[in-house]
Amino acid sequence: MKRQIIISCLAVWCGMALAADVTVPMSLAECRRRAIENNEQMKQADNDLRRAQLEKEIAFTSYLPKIDGMASAVYMVPDLDMMGMELQMRGMYMAGLTLTQPLYTGGKIRTGNKLAKIGVECAEQQNRKARMDVIADADNAYWTYISVRSKVKMLETYSAQMDTLLGQVEIAVKAGMGTENDLLRIGTKRSEITYQLQKARNGADLCRLALCNVTGLPFETMIMPTDTAISVAEPRVMDGDISMRPELALLQKQVEVGELQVKMARADMLPQLAISAGYTYYGNVKVNGMSMDAMGNYVPFTQKFQDGIGLIMASVSIPILHWGENTKKVKKAKIELQNAQLDLQRSTRLLDIEARQAVQNVTDGYNMVLTARLGCRQADENLRVMNERYRTHMCTLTDLLDAQSQWQQAQSNRIEAVTQYKIYQTEYLRTTGRLE
Repeated sequence: MKRQIIISCLAVWCGMALAADVTVPMSLAECRRRAIENNEQMKQADNDLRRAQLEKEIAFTSYLPKIDGMASAVYMVPDLDMMGMELQMRGMYMAGLTLTQPLYTGGKIRTGNKLAKIGVECAEQQNRKARMDVIADADNAYWTYISVRSKVKMLETYSAQMDTLLGQVEIAVKAGMGTENDLLRIGTKRSEITYQLQKARNGADLCRLALCNVTGLPFETMIMPTDTAISVAEPRVMDGDISMRPELALLQKQVEVGELQVKMARADMLPQLAISAGYTYYGNVKVNGMSMDAMGNYVPFTQKFQDGIGLIMASVSIPILHWGENTKKVKKAKIELQNAQLDLQRSTRLLDIEARQAVQNVTDGYNMVLTARLGCRQADENLRVMNERYRTHMCTLTDLLDAQSQWQQAQSNRIEAVTQYKIYQTEYLRTTGRLE
């Protein structure tokens, strides 16, 4: 029994270990797909779109006649006295149908349908906006993860260089051509690199967690990015056109809603016309009384009633005196319309500034990539030369350590510039409404 428990525990532990070591290769396209599928914001946007479509369908039913049914039963005691006769309703029943068709509502029904249509269009734009935001967040998390992983690899290379240099200096010290101070300086530098490497690895793990969160993967998942060979092409001519921006479309729709709300308020000042038709069937109504027969004698009688009644009715409602309520509603709707127009003007300028900044960021980011690449080539060459000179005792250890530090900084700048450029490209597409 104890052996079975031990085996079961080992099986569970192994399963947990395997689950923790799951490695998922992931491209940028796969990252986007997972983010869209698992994002709660996207799911809410989809629900909002479906809700708006249902509201539109509901609004359309206002054009159609309404049919309502009715049924009731009555048991009344005592009986009613009607001029010597008794009206008996013990078990009386009624059933009927009523049809109501609005003919004119001051434009409320038509305006309501237009509002519902705009609601669907707004939900579609909200869905587009949510999708763009999710993709932008996914791209940011993906490229940031690649950036930090690349820095980890660079620091590992830097650490290996320092190990090689340490071996050279130890040989030189043994040969009497180096000092203990050189060893101490290299040891200090190695400790600094180890510290930076540990920080970079911690940062990489945090970025992995952020990417797991974006893509909906378990936090134990090890993600292996596959789009690590980053190509940077010169940006083509870019424009800051924001006409495709969903935020702009939503603001424009808000103005349209304001205009329709003014019409809706005015509709309350107009007459309302409707027609209705109905049919009601009743039964089990009895009248008990006395009647005179041919011989002049009074004899009791009972008469039972059951029949149907049809009804057609037209109704007109005309507002006469509401103490200025409807007029004030129109004024209020006009103020809200003006506010929506002001929001559109202000936000359009802000969106335009955002798009222009995104264009500038892409241009500057590309120039930073070129500068960083040039810096890397220069740092590589400088490090090569210094290594050669140090081996031939033509430069000091200080010169070599400086060259290695410059190489590290140049590599770090290149990694940051390349990944930040990819993020800038995504942000440009988002700010111009082209990120799909």
